[in-house]
Amino acid sequence: MSELRQHHPVQGRRRATADGSLVLEALPDEARFSLRVGADHLLACAGAFGCDMVVDIGTAASRGSRRSLTLGPDEWFLLAPEGEGDAIAAAFAALGPGVPHSLVDVGHRSVAIRIGGPGARDALNSGCPLDLSAIPIGGCTRTVFHKAEIILLRLDADDFRLEVVRSFADYVWSMLERAVDEVGSGG
Repeated sequence: MSELRQHHPVQGRRRATADGSLVLEALPDEARFSLRVGADHLLACAGAFGCDMVVDIGTAASRGSRRSLTLGPDEWFLLAPEGEGDAIAAAFAALGPGVPHSLVDVGHRSVAIRIGGPGARDALNSGCPLDLSAIPIGGCTRTVFHKAEIILLRLDADDFRLEVVRSFADYVWSMLERAVDEVGSGG
C-alpha cells in the first residue's frame, strides 16, 4: 500500500445532527479506476470488471460491491473493495491488444464522503450549484462543491456519496460540517 493511500485525511470522521437526521461520514478506502474505452469494446471491459457499464452519461451500474459510473461518452469511474484492485487490473490486462482501452489506478487520488438524511440536499446545495432533485437515484455527475471538484453519486432520495481528491478532503469535510450544523439548526 502506498504512503499516499495510507494517509486518509478524513478517516474515521463522522458528524450528525443532534437528532441523527443528517449524517456525514468518511467512507473506507476502495479500489478506484479511471477507464477510457470506446463503446464497441465496452462489453469486454464490463466482463473484465465484473459489473455492467451503461453508456448513458450520468448513470451508474452496480453488481455486488462493484460500481461503475458513466462520466463521459468514453469515460467510466470504477469502484470496488480495496483488496480487489490487483485482480481487476489483471483482468483488464488479460484483455490484450484486441480490446484497446486505458485503465488507470486512481485509488490513491480520492476519498469518499457520504452525506445522508432529510437535509442532505440542502447541505450539499450550500456549495454545489446543481439542482440535486434533477439527479435520479443511481445518477452521478462530475461537479464542484465550493472550490473543489467532486464526483457526486446519488445513492437514494436523501443519500449522497462524494468522491473528492485527497488534498481537498479536509476542506470539503469542513464545509460539509458547517452545512450540516446550519441545516441541523434550522438556519
